Amino acid sequence: MQGLSRGLVMFAIAALGIAAYKVEAQRPMPPPPAVSASAAVTAPVLQVKGAEVPVQLRHASLHGTLAAGLAETRIELEFHNPNSRILEGQLEFPLADGQQVAGFALDIDGVLRDAVPVPKAQGRQVFEAIERRRVDPGLLEQTAGNQFRLRIYPIPAHGSRRVALTLRQTLPVDTQDLRWTLPMQFAHGAQQASVQLDASGSGAPRASNAMPWDFQLRDGRYQLQWQGRGAELPVQAQWILPQVRQRDVVAGLHEGQRYLMAQIPVPVQTVQRAMPTRIGLLWDASGSAAQRDRVAEFAVLDRYFKAIADGQVELTVVRDQPEATRGFRIRGGDWSALRAHLQALPLDGASALGAWTPQSGVQEYLLVSDGLSNYGNRNQPALAAGQRLYALSGAGARTDVARLRAWTAPHQGEVLVLSTPADVPAAAARLLQQGAAVISLEGDGISGLVADAGAAAQGWLRVLGRIEKPDGSVQLRVRLPDGRIDAQRVSAGEARLLPGGLVAHAWANGQLADWAGDPVAHTAARRTLSQAFGLVGADTSLVVLESIDDYLQHGIRPPPPLRAEYDRRHALATVDVARERSERLDDIARQFADRQRWWETRWPKGTPPQAKEEKPSPTAVAMAAPSAAVEAFEARPNDSVTAPPPPSPAPAPAPPAPQAMLARQAPGPHAERAASAPSAANSGEITIALAPWAPDAPYATRLRAASADALYPLYLSERAQHADSSAFYLDVADLLLAKGQRALALRVLSNLAEMQMENRHVLRVLGYRLMQAGAPALAVPVFRDVLAIGEEEPQSFRDLGLALEASGQYPQALQALYEVVLRPWDSRFNGISLIALDEANTLMAREGLDARAIDPRLRRALPLDLRVVLGWDSDNSDMDLWVTDPNGERAYYGNRLTYQGGQMSQDFTGGYGPEQFSLRDAKPGTYKVEANFFGSREQLVTGATTLSLRLSTQWGTRQQRDQMVTLRLKDQAESVLVGEFTVK
Repeated sequence: MQGLSRGLVMFAIAALGIAAYKVEAQRPMPPPPAVSASAAVTAPVLQVKGAEVPVQLRHASLHGTLAAGLAETRIELEFHNPNSRILEGQLEFPLADGQQVAGFALDIDGVLRDAVPVPKAQGRQVFEAIERRRVDPGLLEQTAGNQFRLRIYPIPAHGSRRVALTLRQTLPVDTQDLRWTLPMQFAHGAQQASVQLDASGSGAPRASNAMPWDFQLRDGRYQLQWQGRGAELPVQAQWILPQVRQRDVVAGLHEGQRYLMAQIPVPVQTVQRAMPTRIGLLWDASGSAAQRDRVAEFAVLDRYFKAIADGQVELTVVRDQPEATRGFRIRGGDWSALRAHLQALPLDGASALGAWTPQSGVQEYLLVSDGLSNYGNRNQPALAAGQRLYALSGAGARTDVARLRAWTAPHQGEVLVLSTPADVPAAAARLLQQGAAVISLEGDGISGLVADAGAAAQGWLRVLGRIEKPDGSVQLRVRLPDGRIDAQRVSAGEARLLPGGLVAHAWANGQLADWAGDPVAHTAARRTLSQAFGLVGADTSLVVLESIDDYLQHGIRPPPPLRAEYDRRHALATVDVARERSERLDDIARQFADRQRWWETRWPKGTPPQAKEEKPSPTAVAMAAPSAAVEAFEARPNDSVTAPPPPSPAPAPAPPAPQAMLARQAPGPHAERAASAPSAANSGEITIALAPWAPDAPYATRLRAASADALYPLYLSERAQHADSSAFYLDVADLLLAKGQRALALRVLSNLAEMQMENRHVLRVLGYRLMQAGAPALAVPVFRDVLAIGEEEPQSFRDLGLALEASGQYPQALQALYEVVLRPWDSRFNGISLIALDEANTLMAREGLDARAIDPRLRRALPLDLRVVLGWDSDNSDMDLWVTDPNGERAYYGNRLTYQGGQMSQDFTGGYGPEQFSLRDAKPGTYKVEANFFGSREQLVTGATTLSLRLSTQWGTRQQRDQMVTLRLKDQAESVLVGEFTVK
């Protein structure tokens, strides 16, 4: 993925800038060139943003133990901040297939405190909430595939922080050996480093690459100890451990429950399988493909097509959208035409791996991809009975092996991962040979059986389960490559007890791997299992908090040293959720009643009295609130509201029929109101003119000058210089749309999904641009991702609701919008609920939706002549919406009610918005819409704040017209003209 650094591990420290506003781009690293996968495992890259002196890795220690093919490594790191200000740390790293984070600890008051598992969304919410208070949270989460991110705050000025990671792994096997790979790259940059390893239950470990030290046999175990500078360590260290080809059965405990793991030898047979003659090649050409070793992948394909000799290949290129299938003929193993076509493909766009459609005539599919699906449809397409599916990845440790294995296993296939060019022969052999297959697995007194058949071709089968009875057993039947059936029985009674949680965690990881193919269907089960075992995964993170009060506030049960005190205090502080929601609805009902009083008031449409005497400057008009109008609005009860005395008073309108506001009608609620009230202030003709806006970057000038056909090739040539800039992709997509290249524009735009894994700010921008481009069906899954990441932010529900509405999913849209109304939110989000309620009521009225789930006090649509809504992508930022009416009066946060009744919503100073301008009856004339960048404390993800504005005329009626625009503001106090309404 593009957000990863060139190395295996990236540690990015960014100064927070708490006291002052800052505008600084938070950019992902550009993708590396296509290189050999052997270069993918490198020393950690330590980067510092906003710090005068780099943060130092003072000490690193690795302590590894191995038994029964199961390994555990504890990594302790000490970081020192030599700067005079507090820093936040972020460590991103992938792990190899089979490795899993099973523990995390952070020093609090000098003592390492173990993290506890929490739902993933809650972990991030708690971290960011506590971080704002400048105390000590730590968070470890999985991002995509087997990629992880560790966040630490604060690293004190002239101080140090210690962290500890615990990794567990089921070792891969060869015919006679185990392979133990140590993550030495964590310690390579340390000023001081130490390594301590302990292996039992196997033969003497031998190094697979040159290393300066050896294991020594002591007390029946092989041990290794070393100390020195981190630079003296190899970046990668792997040992080969001989094992006897005999059954090995072990058991382990977890919270009183016993678990079993059996390693069972099966006969090794080398049988060439019957090769297909019609193959479906699924080639992932997304942006992240640049990080795959395509040279090694081609080497495997060389052997594959040579074995096929003559056949037909149906090629489907998958990116953000699948391309039309294209046929290639293979003759005598010659696939040069197909190879040349693949080499010429641009690697661009997001990864929608589930978007292709299987063809009935294809015998076997081969998916060449890293498996990281981040866009559109992500579920595996349904293959026909008998169709095989293999997966090949040159991405090494960056491969989402769990997803690919779950896809291939039910279809007689395998996952072939290339970590180095040396893996090519073995991978090709597995692709060409017929492997053993488990045909039945039954337990008597042993439940939750999981079989890891991936190593069956190497002569080994691992079976794991949960022991329910001491004399429980497992019966398994394996079909060998030559067709014979190998049947075996494993008894729990033959297991020897292995201390620690290695066996239990191996079983839990096996269950999670089984569910990886359809994660949505198993969300609840995965979350329950991950939290029970403390495993970092797609649904669970590990968090460390500073004080018992922090754990109590967020309802997180702390580790044992604090647990008794937590349990005592938690019992006294139960929260009545139903009461909170009831009080919330009462408050919203009061606010909505105030808005209805504003809507029912007939505001003056003449010239303000002060304008007859003198013509004030725009600044003076903007700063002078119309006090008479405000007092009239706020002081009078609902049934007796009148406007301030206008030059020519107009009677108040008759109230609209309540039932009309919720029923589908041809004229629309706005038309009915006008028919029953005095004549409107305008003739009903309202138009929108958007101001031209274009980026001023040099690349944008070059791209604008290109012809439509030359624009995309020019973008590809420019991309290497701007691959770390999301603004670049936004600008190019706009230019492609303007020149009629819609499909390419959407492809370029989708790159935002590849840039930073699980960055909700970037994904929000992507969703807004997809909505602006008229692609709500593509925006819906993007906003679902945003909601999964940022459920504590009401904008996540509102954005999803509006996208669902635009895609025609009206009941689901109403549910999402009403959630914004119902939930209690942080005080910095005050004001959004009324905006979402307006949108929900308008949706119900227009589509005739069932309103019984909505509180009766809130069921009324309030149509408007003019409506403007401003939102933005950056947290901790203050943007302002300005609307200047024909009177020369500006509506903004300091003047929320204009003389003619224009209403501005509450000011959002902490991020995202929205801010809304509403006007029921628009006075004829021109209305100027502007956006102003007041300030930011956020390090902006696009190099600027991206604004999203929706301008609507006759909003809430059948005649409603909307125009959306997105633009970027870079500098504080910058304002930009968005467009104008013209009312006749």
